[in-house]
Amino acid sequence: MKLRIFTEPQQGATYDDLLAVAQAAERLGFDAFFRSDHYQRMGAGDPGAGPTDAWVTLAGLARETSRIRLGTLVSAATFRLPGPLAITVAGVDQMSGGRIELGLGTGWFDDEHRSYGIPFPPLGERFERLEEQLEIITGLWEAVKPFSYEGRHYSVVDSPALPKPVQRPRPPIILGGGGAKRTPRLAARFADEFNVPFHMPADTGAAYDRVREACEKAGRAPMLLSAAQVVCVGSDEAEIARRAQAIGRDVDELREHGLTGTPQEVVDKIGVFRDLGAERLYLQVLDLADLDHLELIAAEVLPHV
Repeated sequence: MKLRIFTEPQQGATYDDLLAVAQAAERLGFDAFFRSDHYQRMGAGDPGAGPTDAWVTLAGLARETSRIRLGTLVSAATFRLPGPLAITVAGVDQMSGGRIELGLGTGWFDDEHRSYGIPFPPLGERFERLEEQLEIITGLWEAVKPFSYEGRHYSVVDSPALPKPVQRPRPPIILGGGGAKRTPRLAARFADEFNVPFHMPADTGAAYDRVREACEKAGRAPMLLSAAQVVCVGSDEAEIARRAQAIGRDVDELREHGLTGTPQEVVDKIGVFRDLGAERLYLQVLDLADLDHLELIAAEVLPHV
């Protein structure tokens, strides 16, 4: 099981905050540093410095790290046009020496769209746009000659399909969620990894079964499976409670719905996801200033999974 660090900078984080976490994650031996792609805090609370743009941040981190993989979980298809997004991700992949992964979704938080003048169509149209974006982005990256595409929402005409990413034929694409029909179908067609975020094990396993079935129907091999869970580890109950309080969560609730407890408790909970078929786990770290938390996980959890 590979463990990846997953951050939520829209809750308030500067680039320097994210750099410190990414470099610590690399030094401590985690597989990847990922971040959400949002422009506004959700719910009440002090947004602090506010968010940073996901791909601007990852470009900077690409030059200030050397081994750890980098990506989004997930970018919203509503935020960027597919052609420019393909160029951006290819450029950051070059800057990183081939360490970038693209998580892409429909977008869902309507308030941030209103706040920043981003169109927010109904869910059905957002899925249509996501599918067309995947067609265009993968087409541009994999094309060996000028690329054209005619869709309902986007058209590309004789694109030179440059620049190319370092990873060939393309960087890995992550899709995910708990949707029963459209999500598994899109994953089976385009994704290298399927991620289920913040679901209980039973629901995660059901989502995995749906995507396995979709892969079989599409005539492709099963894809890599992963999950994302909030993490709150402490060496004793007092440390667990302190870390839960720092992120405004209840210990009992976190124990039920996340990876919370002593290192051995968390190792056991990770084993449940491993038994479901997950090969990667994204640990949602909400207190970016608590680098000792990463140290504890690296020392007492990472070697045992």
